[in-house]
Amino acid sequence: MITGNIFHHRKNSWPPEEYVSRNTLQLFDFDSAAPPTHAWRRRLNSHANILKEFSVTFMEAIKMVRLGIRLWSYVREEASHGRKAPIDPFTRESCKPSASQGVPLGGMGSGSISRGFRGEFRQWQIVPGTCNTSPVMANQFSIFISRDGGKKKYASVLAPGQHEGLGKTSDEGISSWGWNLNGQHSTYHALFPRAWTIYDGEPDPDLKVSCRQISPFIPHNYRDSSLPTAVFVYTLVNTGKERAKVSLLFSWANSIGGISDLSGEHVNEPFIGEDGVSGVLLHHKTAKGNPPVTFAVAASETQNVNVTVLPCFGLTEGSFVTAKKMWGKMMEDGQFDRENFNCGPSMPSSPGETLCAAVSASAWVEPHGKCTIAFSLAWSSPKVKFLKGSSYNRRYTKFYGTSERAAQDLVHDALTNYKCWEEEIEKWQSPILKDKRLPEWYKFTLFNELYFLVAGGTVWIDSSLLSSDVKNDQDPPMKVERKDVKATEDEMNCRRGTVFEHTSTSTSTSCSNGSAGVGIKQNGDPTITRKKRTSRQFSHHLKSQDQLDGDEDVGRFLYLEGVEYIMWCTYDVHFYASFALLELFPKIELNIQRDFAKAVLSEDGRKVKFLAEGNYGIRKAIGAVPHDLGTHDPWNELNAYNIHDTSKWKDLNPKFVLQVYRDFAATGDMTFGIEVWPAVRTAMEYMEQFDRDDDGLIENDGFPDQTYDAWTVHGVSAYCGCLWLAALQSAAAMAQQVGDKFFAETCKSKFFSAKIAFEKKLWNGSYFNYDSGSSSNSKSIQADQLAGQWYTLSSGLPPLFDEFKTRSALQKIYDFNVMKVEGGRMGAVNGMHPNGKVDESCMQSREIWTGVTYAVAANMLLAGMVEEAFTTAEGIFIAGWSEEGFGYWFQTPEGWTIDGHFRSLIYMRPLAIWSMQWALSIPKAILEAPKINMMDRILISPATFSLSLPETGVRKIANKAGCFGNSALQCTC
Repeated sequence: MITGNIFHHRKNSWPPEEYVSRNTLQLFDFDSAAPPTHAWRRRLNSHANILKEFSVTFMEAIKMVRLGIRLWSYVREEASHGRKAPIDPFTRESCKPSASQGVPLGGMGSGSISRGFRGEFRQWQIVPGTCNTSPVMANQFSIFISRDGGKKKYASVLAPGQHEGLGKTSDEGISSWGWNLNGQHSTYHALFPRAWTIYDGEPDPDLKVSCRQISPFIPHNYRDSSLPTAVFVYTLVNTGKERAKVSLLFSWANSIGGISDLSGEHVNEPFIGEDGVSGVLLHHKTAKGNPPVTFAVAASETQNVNVTVLPCFGLTEGSFVTAKKMWGKMMEDGQFDRENFNCGPSMPSSPGETLCAAVSASAWVEPHGKCTIAFSLAWSSPKVKFLKGSSYNRRYTKFYGTSERAAQDLVHDALTNYKCWEEEIEKWQSPILKDKRLPEWYKFTLFNELYFLVAGGTVWIDSSLLSSDVKNDQDPPMKVERKDVKATEDEMNCRRGTVFEHTSTSTSTSCSNGSAGVGIKQNGDPTITRKKRTSRQFSHHLKSQDQLDGDEDVGRFLYLEGVEYIMWCTYDVHFYASFALLELFPKIELNIQRDFAKAVLSEDGRKVKFLAEGNYGIRKAIGAVPHDLGTHDPWNELNAYNIHDTSKWKDLNPKFVLQVYRDFAATGDMTFGIEVWPAVRTAMEYMEQFDRDDDGLIENDGFPDQTYDAWTVHGVSAYCGCLWLAALQSAAAMAQQVGDKFFAETCKSKFFSAKIAFEKKLWNGSYFNYDSGSSSNSKSIQADQLAGQWYTLSSGLPPLFDEFKTRSALQKIYDFNVMKVEGGRMGAVNGMHPNGKVDESCMQSREIWTGVTYAVAANMLLAGMVEEAFTTAEGIFIAGWSEEGFGYWFQTPEGWTIDGHFRSLIYMRPLAIWSMQWALSIPKAILEAPKINMMDRILISPATFSLSLPETGVRKIANKAGCFGNSALQCTC
């Protein structure tokens, strides 16, 4: 077991000279071949230790036994329908998780493949919601070097040979290849979305090799960032006295991970494209009715680089060309026969047969000369299909069409455009990397945590009107008639007596993006049409690099809570992660908020069994913010999460209001504000039912009714109460800006009363108690107790509490939750008793949550506690990312225990590190946004401040934004 003594020292810099000789770095000092000054680094011979998963204690198991039985039954029931349950703690991957991850490949939302730091291709997520973790070992880069007329030869796979999947060297498969790389002099350098592997004299002492991996993740570029492709640029430097013939080989199996290569009916086909781009297309027929996938592996032929291909080889003795024969051919000739380009499509593979292909690029490198060879990989799966039948075109098809053969165009464009991508990436990253105020670990971890936006199961579709784009290839029995699903904003307005009016062609909230397919009626007219959009009014901070016109739709976007928790856009977690999207892809962030705004105004009356208590309720209550957008039919079947009834959760609605106002303030997008305002108001009104004693403050209901869904709360809680105070403030500010002045005053009145009650019930002189109950942990110090304050300051609103209370509470968290756990080298534990002992009342109270730690650090930055902030966040780096830590790089989990055992790898919440960057550089639009004083003159009597009172109208907003004939709010001026 790894103990705390590994944390007894801190390292402040990781210069490339510690990993690569200065001479080699100088040789690569051109064309971006050298690794950057700031990067996460490893030697290729580093041990990839097996990661240790958390386990519940005996007492926790006793408490959860009924839940476990119900969950087991539910998992089996879903499996009987051919579906995976969104939460399945019982099924384990055959490949145990290890500390071997690296920068993933490709853009966002078109399926992803990760590449480990030692070179293996793993973590296959081509089919939505499915992750095959095991590496496909036939997918490799290899090098063949010949000197002195062939008398001196070197050959090796460019990855260490200590991998699973390798058998005896005497067989006909990949074990017969030359796995000769020791890795001692080879290093990996990661700065997402790029990575460098430097082979410093391996396997040829007189040849220096740099491999630069590039993916098109480019903030504000909503085109190229959707492309499923990556480039590998090899720079060769010959330091010897003889010219060398160098051949690089890129081998690829016709597989989407797991055992998919054995399913049969796969076809390979060579191609010669434009501009010297040549390679092989691998057409993969997926199982279980999933859409097909076509891979393209290619290289760029130049005056000095010769490209040849082997369209087909196999891994077993019965293959026409075996892997062993292929390797022998490369050893002898360093290339394949040119005639192979004329082969045409291969015969379909047989079940049980693995079909592979290889592309070779060879060149002569003169003594003390340099050469560049570029490869590209692309995968084209134009349709994304969910298990319950809905299918959509992926975002990249808007630019490349819906043919699988688009893979050929993708590799061509990648090889001709990658230098432009790199220029944009460097332009984006350079200001942060050059900021001398920032710790080095923070600079590269900030960018590397963005891996999740590629490897987090993202789906990006080209669809603004989902209801018209859905194509059901079949009509399965589980597809429910939507008669019991309704979302009638007019109905809600009727109930509360508001004066909102709508045209028959407008949607509930976001007409520009259409219905989310939940059978929404608009004034009795089920027809939904797209309304003309006005230009977005993004702030300069968020628009400076935008490469689209403001009125162009950017499609719809999904990302998983985690690869183990298969729920799309889990909202209580998105609350933390959304800073990354808002900073880098604000149009995507606004569209996610539009999806949830629609959902607030919808209802799904189908019965669902909630597993924690075994009771039944409806899937989605009107007015409640859903936990997620679904699993097997996102946008259409919400709330895949069924542990608790989340319509009774106390954090989701306030989080919706807080996020919407922050996004509204940051982008200055008045159209967005108008579209979502009805949902914001409805979400606030819904929460009134949880104010049991009419003091303006919501109460929790004695079960885990918030994101800490195993941590019971009684009465008023610091977490939910603080979020509610912040939501009242944000709703008041937004109401004021959209012209709903009466509602603004109502929220201000309620805030005044609620704040008094909150401080009276929870403030103990140095921090806010966990809750107002009388349980053993009611006085615990919760790391996340000021989450509402974090959001108000991030949105440019006044602080909720005076400076003394804020700094006192944060200092208490720092002194206890942070510094009393391994001296601050693991992050902030969620709960800590005031006597300095970890709160072990449940598994979550004793966990350290990575994303929450980043959020707490951001809160400290906003309070001016800079040293404490970076020390707090550095604990996550030390425990998760450093060489002495537990090995969670590029798979940051939801959390770990104090002994380093993880729960839920590759998780959404750690993207909250971008809230720290947000705090360090608040957007200009937020700083200049209209201010609201929550304590100024109240215009209504506190005795009558029900949030459901009728409003006075929104006429002035029409004058600000223009009269939108098809707007969610009809102009009444």
